[in-house]
Amino acid sequence: MRKLFVLAALLWGLSAQAQEKAGLPNVQLKDINGNVVNIQDLATAGEPLIVSFWATWCTPCKKELSNYADLYADWQKDFKVKVVAISIDDARNTAKVKAYVNGVKWPFQILLDPNEDMKRSLNFQTVPFTILIDGNGKIIYRHNSYVEGDEFVMEEKLKKLTSDAR
Repeated sequence: MRKLFVLAALLWGLSAQAQEKAGLPNVQLKDINGNVVNIQDLATAGEPLIVSFWATWCTPCKKELSNYADLYADWQKDFKVKVVAISIDDARNTAKVKAYVNGVKWPFQILLDPNEDMKRSLNFQTVPFTILIDGNGKIIYRHNSYVEGDEFVMEEKLKKLTSDAR
C-alpha cells in the first residue's frame, strides 16, 4: 500500500512538473463581450502574464483582483505585465460577471470559463488561483488562495522575473 502511495505521489509530481514546462493549454475562451480569445496567444506575447481565476461568489478573489487593479498601472510601467482575470462562474452567472466587472472597472482583460475547461486542464480545485507566466508561455509561479499582501509577493516575483530577463 505504501508503494502505491509513493508511486501515485511521484506520478502526480511528474505531471505537475510537465504541466509547468508545457505552460498554458491551448484553450479558447470568450471575454465578457463575447469575443473569442486563445489564452496561449496571450501567454506567448513576449511579456509577463498574470492569470487569476476567480468567481463572483468568491470574496478573496475579488479582493485580490481589486488590489491588483490598484497596482496595475505601476506594474505595467515597471514590468510590462498583463493581467487576465478568468471567471469560473457557470453560464447562468455570466451576466453577473459582466455587471460586476463593469461596476468595479477592473483595468484588465476578463475572460469566462463557464465549463471550467481551463480549470480542469490546469488541475486546480479552488479559487482564487493565480499563475505567473514568463514571456515565452512557461508557468513560473502558482498560488492558491489569497491573504492581504499577496499582491506584494507577486510584485517580488515580477521584479525577479524582469531582472533575470535583462
